[in-house]
Amino acid sequence: MGNKNIHTVPAGNKWAVKQEGNKTPLSTHILKANAMQKAVTQAKKDHVEHVIHGKDGRIQDKDSYGKDPNPPKDTKR
Repeated sequence: MGNKNIHTVPAGNKWAVKQEGNKTPLSTHILKANAMQKAVTQAKKDHVEHVIHGKDGRIQDKDSYGKDPNPPKDTKR
């Protein structure tokens, strides 16, 4: 599907999983939790970021499933 982030967004009384730049949702769900499950699966598959929106449309959180070019160093010894 490319390197476009996946968003969980409100869609009327439902929740939609959308890919950036695509007007048509990948899927719609009654429960936000179900939409988020689908979005996480797709984001992991595409190695992109999952952007989670609230009912007001504002971004609540982000989770990245891409390859991090600068991963954190393990400080445990």
